[in-house]
Amino acid sequence: MTGTGTGTGTGPRVTLPGADGTLEDHRLAPARGWDRPSAPFNSRVAYAAAHVVPVVTAETAPGAPAVLDWDSTLGFRHHLWSLGLGVAEAMDTAQRGMGLDWPAAAELIRRSSAEAASVGGTIACGAGTDEVLPAQVAGADPAGALRTVTDAYRGQLDVVGEAGARPILMASRALAAAARDADDYRSVYSDLLSRSTAPVILHWLGEAFDPQLAGYWGHDDPYAAAEVLLDLVREHRGAVDGMKISLLDADLEIWVRERLPEGVRMYTGDDYNYPDLVVGDERGHSDALLGIFAAIAPAASHALSALDAGDTAGAHATLASTQALGRHVFAAPTFYYKTGVAFLAWLNGHQPGFQMVGGLQSGRSVPHLVELVRLADAAGLLTDPDLAATRMTRFLDVAGIGAGR
Repeated sequence: MTGTGTGTGTGPRVTLPGADGTLEDHRLAPARGWDRPSAPFNSRVAYAAAHVVPVVTAETAPGAPAVLDWDSTLGFRHHLWSLGLGVAEAMDTAQRGMGLDWPAAAELIRRSSAEAASVGGTIACGAGTDEVLPAQVAGADPAGALRTVTDAYRGQLDVVGEAGARPILMASRALAAAARDADDYRSVYSDLLSRSTAPVILHWLGEAFDPQLAGYWGHDDPYAAAEVLLDLVREHRGAVDGMKISLLDADLEIWVRERLPEGVRMYTGDDYNYPDLVVGDERGHSDALLGIFAAIAPAASHALSALDAGDTAGAHATLASTQALGRHVFAAPTFYYKTGVAFLAWLNGHQPGFQMVGGLQSGRSVPHLVELVRLADAAGLLTDPDLAATRMTRFLDVAGIGAGR
């Protein structure tokens, strides 16, 4: 853990372990009064990929069916919409493939889409192949395996379409297991895009987020893989709203962005380098579809309002003030970033307990979460410092740290 010293705020005191384990008093900053936008953003399209909250009394062991606390789960989405952000639903942030099974994801898509319609909120939903395990198609008859993957995608796209949401074609573990080369990826995606009734967002999730997606698009070289994706976009231009790249590689994202056909958006999924990519420069900018935007929603909203007002320096400064937090939340092993998002939501009162489907709350260490508190405090993202101090103290007591041990 990187020690950051004792907080100099004037808010409540919480006793935190330092880098060497020594306990020290930390003063949280007072709550920052983040403004809410009065009109939709017009300079960028921005989605926050939201997490899910389980029922606190449910069996949340790995492999157990997901049982969601719908009030808390949907309430968090209303929080995001109230800040002017769109919701990217049923994505990896919501633990697709890490505890959230397809029946629960389908219900989540239906419920969230209905809630979005009720408040005029923007929503896009992930369609994948969850119900097909990679082992079912790996080494199987190639034509049959690809047909199985394609059919699974089609079924999920139907659910998203019927819910009235924009589809996000998620990267598929099953396709990664079944595909022999780039042509197999072209075949599956061309079929899906040619049948699409609404423009989709194509999602390329890197192996840092999911090791089972290594070599996606048929190439280990990311630039060769990007050429396959670009060819698909050019061929099916009218069926693609944009693409989301989640590779934590800003140079590659910019390289692809500059080669996109006019009118096709680049949605950054780079939770390390989002300030530079979203604000942009003379070479252009990316829109946003980010897990970190769920964790920093008030600051993200403030920055987007600044961009709308032409204040690029202010927008960049606001996003940059959260960058250390973002890089910490998404530190390796990156696929456990969801734990930090849920922990911060719990500290801010968006869910009753620090629990996650599949027991994923154990995915980060106590020192990691302590540093998350320090960084969130420094960024003004503990919106109720008294509640955060109380909950953090109780968390540390249960961990055997602090006055309660």
